[in-house]
Amino acid sequence: MSAKSLLPLYVDRPDREGRDRLEILTALIGAPSFDPLFREGIIRIPQGHPVYQWECVVGACERVRSGGTDLCSVHLQQWGTARKRGTTRARFLAAAEPLAREGYDRDVPCQICPDRPASLRTELRLCRRHHYSWKRYSLNRAELVDFEQWVAEQTPHEGDGKCRVVVCPSPANSPLGLCSWHKHRYRRCGSPGGVGLPANWWQSYESQGRPVPVFYDDEAAFRAWCASTPAAPRPGQVNLLGLRPLIRAEIQWTLFTHTQQQRHSRWDLGWIQKLVRLARERDAGSLTDLDLEDFPRFHTAIVKRMLHYLRLVYFTPAQTRQAGFIETDHFGIRFPGRASHVDLTAIAQQWLRNLLWDYLAGLMRSAHCPRTAMPIDAARRGITELGAFLAVDAPADGEDPAALASEHMQRFVADQRHRAREKLPSLVMKNADGELSKVSEYTRSVVFNSVRKVMRDALETGRAEPLGLGREFIIAMPAAGGAPLRARRPFPDEAARALADEINLARLADVYDPDDQGMRDAWETIVLTGRRVNEVLKLRWDCIGRYGGLAMFWHDQTKVGNYDAAIRIPERLYDILAERKRKTLDRFTARHGRRPTGAERAKLALFSTTVRNPDGTTALTYQWFHSRFRQWIAELDLGQVVPHQARHTLATSLLRHGATLTHIRRYLGQVSEKMAEHYVHLTQADLDNVLQHVWVAGPGTASPGQLLTGDAASTLTREQAQALAIDLTRRSTPAEGGFCTFQPVVEGGACPWNLDCHNCDKFVLSGADLLYWRRKREQWRLLAEGAPDDATADYLHQYFEPTTRAIDGLEKALAGLGLLDDALALDLRKPQDYFHRVWSTAFRAADLADAGNDEQSEYSDTCTADGDAPEQDPA
Repeated sequence: MSAKSLLPLYVDRPDREGRDRLEILTALIGAPSFDPLFREGIIRIPQGHPVYQWECVVGACERVRSGGTDLCSVHLQQWGTARKRGTTRARFLAAAEPLAREGYDRDVPCQICPDRPASLRTELRLCRRHHYSWKRYSLNRAELVDFEQWVAEQTPHEGDGKCRVVVCPSPANSPLGLCSWHKHRYRRCGSPGGVGLPANWWQSYESQGRPVPVFYDDEAAFRAWCASTPAAPRPGQVNLLGLRPLIRAEIQWTLFTHTQQQRHSRWDLGWIQKLVRLARERDAGSLTDLDLEDFPRFHTAIVKRMLHYLRLVYFTPAQTRQAGFIETDHFGIRFPGRASHVDLTAIAQQWLRNLLWDYLAGLMRSAHCPRTAMPIDAARRGITELGAFLAVDAPADGEDPAALASEHMQRFVADQRHRAREKLPSLVMKNADGELSKVSEYTRSVVFNSVRKVMRDALETGRAEPLGLGREFIIAMPAAGGAPLRARRPFPDEAARALADEINLARLADVYDPDDQGMRDAWETIVLTGRRVNEVLKLRWDCIGRYGGLAMFWHDQTKVGNYDAAIRIPERLYDILAERKRKTLDRFTARHGRRPTGAERAKLALFSTTVRNPDGTTALTYQWFHSRFRQWIAELDLGQVVPHQARHTLATSLLRHGATLTHIRRYLGQVSEKMAEHYVHLTQADLDNVLQHVWVAGPGTASPGQLLTGDAASTLTREQAQALAIDLTRRSTPAEGGFCTFQPVVEGGACPWNLDCHNCDKFVLSGADLLYWRRKREQWRLLAEGAPDDATADYLHQYFEPTTRAIDGLEKALAGLGLLDDALALDLRKPQDYFHRVWSTAFRAADLADAGNDEQSEYSDTCTADGDAPEQDPA
């Protein structure tokens, strides 16, 4: 795999490429916003750096991390022993004792001679010459000597210069010209070049202040060794000495840019230094010169990320158009779970690729920029399919847009339809395994709609005309329309039992979530609360709490714009999430060696990912959850089962237990009653129960028709009606054409007004009574039309006017809730049959209606046989 993903800026003059890129990086590195820490040839990272951490994670430990881990060698060994005993990492770090820095710093200068390194044989910070002088001085005196006074009396000596290894900044510790670390390495390498010093050079030359001669067997070989030998490893350092200017600037810029990312992967300083060494050994002029085939995995990932940072600098948006890709970061956009780079080179024709680039750029610059990358992927898929077809079917491989006519687009449409019908593979699109993907009705619909959008955009913006692209070619692409919306079914009983089985749940946790990131806990939360998958995965650490002794669950319903929404949850779920909170805190402690602060806890994700998430604020992705859930379902052999069906199951169960559509919509966080119906799969019996909970004031009240399931409103929009129709806590008992809400009567007492319901302010109407009252209105209108004179007709109209207002208010409330048509379809012929107390036993409305119809038929037959006509209902 080649690292040359940065295409040249100047094809005609490649000599300008490196020079111009170096000028760009030099200007950026010299800017005030650039961290000066990364400007030097030797980058020294301080201890406790938030991104490039190199010290042991145990609190106050001064030693360096070992072997790519976050523990020093001693603590790493101790942790291995503690883990075998069953100790958790958080407990181990809390109990571990910090260690002092191991060894002596070789770069510490002598406190007398600033140009000479301090000797490793003493802690007095003296060079070897002054160390011997101090030993002689102190040994020859029996009395107590003052070291500080002796140091003040000494004369500094000249050093032996810098270490002759090209990339080493340390001073030489002898006339040989090598620092102590490279001196030992030189001997381990077999002393190439045979450099040496005279015997007894200290006594013969150094102690007498004479220059020490240096002898070589092969000076060229020694100098070659000095030029190729890497720098000595130093804690918290990245040595860039010896690199070419451009690649040195590239590494400096990318190291700084990496610190500016909200989510950054781990770049261990040891990995960075090894990358620098490999680049120096290969004499690379730029990161684009590196061949990553034989690079270790970590170094390959780092170089790829560095190349991405450089793409944003080296290429302007216009240059990415020419190069065949687009960077969403250029537009200030990063779609969830996606990289910035969008490759367009699979589109065979340059003009078609440019049309797609212009469309995508316009989409991301518009006020209606999509929230996800789905429209971007759809447009790229459609244009790629079109380009592949034109390459094999159109004249000149589709390179000449002026040669395209309507028949070319029509043949493309026919080819896509044929492939979808016969389940044939695509010409160009591939699956993750590299095989050509099969065209389905869904992908065909995506291709048709996306190609139509891109082509119509080119026509409307005028970009098609300079290309010579004919209008007949563009308009020949039909619209596929949206895919049919099919409601998910609730879980069948067999699947529900399997998904809730303790053995199966334990296997879900053990097999498909071995790191215990919360797969089982998230699934049980989805089932028990009916939340969307992402609403559960994005939970924050403080998502639960007790308020007034009640267990509450706080979450964000971002799809409908509801933030910090709260619902009650069972105690069992509260305990599950409380245990998950504890594990999340332990993970933070295990990573940082300390407990999080209050501010850090508030930002923690309850189900945090382990990928590029150093501060624990990034949650698991839907793709992570769905891939494991799909494998679990396949093992259980349950067929087509998806997590979202748990939401449908809960919605339907709520309806069966007496909740209204408004309750369900509010509880599940849905945007409309229509969406609630889509989830609950309404039956006629369920609808009857819903209609009976829409109440308005009766004709005997001061405000007939006023909605009583909430606050009054003179004009009920859909939103107002939904907001008002949620207070269903009133207790009631059935009455003629409605319900009585007078509590003594509801509790079984006698009515003090002799059941004069229609003139009582305690009488309310429900949605199930609409047809009854409409018939009453028609009856009174007929009576008024048959009146002997106008005065009588006016009296009848005026007498029934409060009832008319009550009916209008009921219709207005039902219309606001979208239930008017359903109420008109509900035929309760004689609701006076519901005077019996049997209503309180909560029979279904449809069953009671059938019983009332039978009883009324028997009553009518009896009256006819006796020769008496049945009495008319009073107004």
